[in-house]
Order: sequence, then C-alpha cells, then structure tokens
Amino acid sequence: MTNQGKNAVDTLLAESFKELTLKQPIEKITIKEITDKAGVIRPTFYNHFQDKYELLEWIIMSQIIEPIGPLLQNGMVHEALVLMFTSIEKERDFYSKACKLEGQNSFESIVKSCIKQIILGVIENKVTGKKPIHAWLTPDHLAEYYSQSMCFVAISWIKSNMVIPPKEVADIYQYVIKRSLDEILSEM
Repeated sequence: MTNQGKNAVDTLLAESFKELTLKQPIEKITIKEITDKAGVIRPTFYNHFQDKYELLEWIIMSQIIEPIGPLLQNGMVHEALVLMFTSIEKERDFYSKACKLEGQNSFESIVKSCIKQIILGVIENKVTGKKPIHAWLTPDHLAEYYSQSMCFVAISWIKSNMVIPPKEVADIYQYVIKRSLDEILSEM
C-alpha cells in the first residue's frame, strides 16, 4: 500500500473514531465499532494501529502536533501555540470527550508524549554540538519540562470549555513561560 493509501485509511479510521467518541466514552468504543463505521474490516485496523489509544495518539500527532513543528523549528512559538489551540478548538467536542480519558492510556499522558517528541526534536536540532550550561539541562529534561507546562495549559483550557480564545491562551502561556515567579508576583 502506498503511503498515500495508508494515510487515507488512517484518516478514515480517525474520523470514524472521532464520531464515535461524541456518542460514548473512549473506554467503551470497540475496534469493531470503529471499523464498521469506517467501512473496513478489523484486520485493516490492526495493519495501521495497535489499539484505539495508538489511533488517538496518531490523531493528536498528525492533526495537532506535526503542523506546529515547522513553526517551532523557526522560533515561532507563539504562532505554533495559536495554531495548536485553534486546531483543538475546531474539534472542541472531540477533545472535550478525549480529555476525560484517564488511567494507563490517559489523554494527558498521550498529549504530553506527543508534545515532548516535537519539542525534543526542536531542541536537539538547535543544540547539536553545544555543551549544556548545566549537566541537568539535557534536551530530554528541557523537552519534558516544556511538554508538561504546555500539556497543563492545553488540558486546563479544554476542561474550562475553551472560553478563552486560542490567541489569548497562547499569550498567557508566553507571559508565564517568559517570566520568573518573582516577576509575575510583582506584576499582579
């Protein structure tokens, strides 16, 4: 199967999965329901994804995280955040339901892992050949730190019913991340 054909099937399964999440919790959705809705047979699903959680990760990576990669690589963090929050907002109902997924394959752990991957790639690209100013400041630790903070903001925003516009959420994140706690407290 060509890469284009694989992507078409991935997208078909993703759309089927997203529609099903609007009617029932993710934990209760079966692979059979996903494939029936998509009009494919079960083995097709397993040729593309291990389980529905891997499908959810693919949705997050391909539709939210990968599109912001070029912006992050070019130092356009604010624009990347606006795009990320706008993309989430466009599928408000799906992400509101997905956000409720807890346990071993929680939405938070999947999102954090996806964000960490993209940030780690950006950091490693920027610091190649450079020595860190402190042994603890490894690319992995930095990616973990920023992925946790970004994940916290994104999930808090989703859980608050996305009442703040995407650009404003990005502005708030940038404000907090660029200042020390002392500076923020002095400005309050």
